Amino acid sequence: MATSVNPYLLFNGNCEDAFLFYKSVFGGEFSFIGKFKDMPAGEPGSCPEVSEKDANRIMHVSLPIGDTILMGSDSNEQSGDVAFGGNFSVSINVESAGEGDRIFNGLSAGGTIYMPMGKTFWGAYFGMFKDKFGVSWMVNFDENQPK
Repeated sequence: MATSVNPYLLFNGNCEDAFLFYKSVFGGEFSFIGKFKDMPAGEPGSCPEVSEKDANRIMHVSLPIGDTILMGSDSNEQSGDVAFGGNFSVSINVESAGEGDRIFNGLSAGGTIYMPMGKTFWGAYFGMFKDKFGVSWMVNFDENQPK
């Protein structure tokens, strides 16, 4: 198996909503989705005790998108709330300008667009935005790809 890098997003209780939204745009099925209440007590990797507040939060979710797996979870009382920062973006490379528009329009709904999809000086069709969950995204179609 080759080494791979996959983005892992952390949320403060709305991970399931975010991933259902991402699934509605990208399609596919979750390869895994589990809540903190589903963890077997006393097993390696389990939290010692799950509060009622955390029971229905997402412990882990995986959504395959092409050769990448977008992963995520919610914070819990032990980890504390996640402070969202502007120091990362999820970059999606697509196979056509039309697919780029579809993904950009879907994911940016209700969010903040920083750079609408458009041609760039470096030969890409590209756009940037923050989605309604506070996650920054870049959508890229390399127009000058080798055939």
